[in-house]
Amino acid sequence: MSDEKLVGIVLVSHSSAVAASVAELAQGLSGAGASVPVAPAGGTEGGEFGTSAELIAAAAATVDRGAGVAVLTDLGSAVLTVKALLAEGDELPENTRLVDAPFLEGAVAAVVTASTGADLAAVVAAASEAYGYRKV
Repeated sequence: MSDEKLVGIVLVSHSSAVAASVAELAQGLSGAGASVPVAPAGGTEGGEFGTSAELIAAAAATVDRGAGVAVLTDLGSAVLTVKALLAEGDELPENTRLVDAPFLEGAVAAVVTASTGADLAAVVAAASEAYGYRKV
């Protein structure tokens, strides 16, 4: 299966190391499915903790294959930054969705689901359902 038809995933964290690690873990757990375009967008351009609209927009452009882009975030200002980008209307690829999901579990669910060739709605649903994962 060509990755040109796959939903792209952007992982926005206040930490570049956290975003990169979650991306690596999610891709590693996706199994033998197609290679999903995943991009971390963590921290600021200067390497500090925080969020960067520029890094988020660049990551989204990198993973966009025309099937939609799912954006998962870690904390408050990351959500606000993505919402602001979506409101501007021209900063993110068309068909970009902010996903209400737990960061790590949602990222794994999104990448695994996208690797099957699922559409954006299914990827968003799978990530959102991660809120219901029980650990005990």
